[in-house]
Amino acid sequence: MPSTTPPSSKYPRTEDVGPLVCLLAYDGLCTFEFGIGVEVFGLPRPEFDPWYRFRTVAVDEGPLRATGGVTVEATHDLSALSEADLILVPGWRGVDAPVPEALVMALRAAHDRGARVASICSGVFVLAAAGLLDHRRATTHWRYVETLSERHPDIEVDADVLYIDDGSVLTSAGSAAGLDLCLHIVRSDWGARHANAVARRLVLHAHRDGGQRQFVQAPVPQGRGGRIAPLLDRILGGLAEDWPVARMADLAGLSPRTLTRRFHATVGDTPLGWLTSMRVAHAAMLLETTDATLTDIALASGFGSPESFRREFSRLKGLPPSRYRAAFG
Repeated sequence: MPSTTPPSSKYPRTEDVGPLVCLLAYDGLCTFEFGIGVEVFGLPRPEFDPWYRFRTVAVDEGPLRATGGVTVEATHDLSALSEADLILVPGWRGVDAPVPEALVMALRAAHDRGARVASICSGVFVLAAAGLLDHRRATTHWRYVETLSERHPDIEVDADVLYIDDGSVLTSAGSAAGLDLCLHIVRSDWGARHANAVARRLVLHAHRDGGQRQFVQAPVPQGRGGRIAPLLDRILGGLAEDWPVARMADLAGLSPRTLTRRFHATVGDTPLGWLTSMRVAHAAMLLETTDATLTDIALASGFGSPESFRREFSRLKGLPPSRYRAAFG
């Protein structure tokens, strides 16, 4: 779900001139994320008057290589950011790739004079490098959440939303969530009617329910040695069985306290927490691949009742089972 932070104020504009959107392009460009920015803000829309003005801004000297074997030549350089109302960072060439100092300075200057700055997916690392996310809420693709949190502890990272509007700085989760963020920006600037029209042209829902949890893969144990590995395999082979901690400890030949400690070291969770996540992952697989009833799936996954199944599934996936099946089945 989106952040509950209220939308930012609209850009100042005259009746016949829309806000200027500057879309960054860089060597190693993320093509899909870049395309999102072009499609939403750069595509001519004669049905709207006024609409956004648009510029592609080169971070590096061109031509710029993009994913998929294409090259891009931008029409403007970083000096264009001095006039931008919105700057969009469409991903970044790598979470470990340094951010050029010239870009950092240009982003800070633009933000200081009142421009909004937004990122899609890994583009959040550019905003973080510029210091624009310090003491703010932000999100990114679930694969990068831990890295972002470790490198930038001053950022309040929210791993489950599709996007966050924190006033003058906006961030989105994985690549496609950039569409959700861009539609949100359109909705904030021009209203729901314009955003809905853009969504229809994209053949896309104007608003998606849920957060990133519905897309996160089941956690994989980092270590598989000692007495825990055979126990994990035994549990995974019998998820429908009853698995109290005492039974797990007995099978592993450990005390419950030692089991809990080694479990956390191996899978990063408590025994019952991990068990629930595995049951939800198994249920998700059945929802995606079978027509079994929710009651049958609940029993096959080891949940004591359909009610507990719906509760735990919704808690971990962010959607109830029926809606998850509708989206992924």
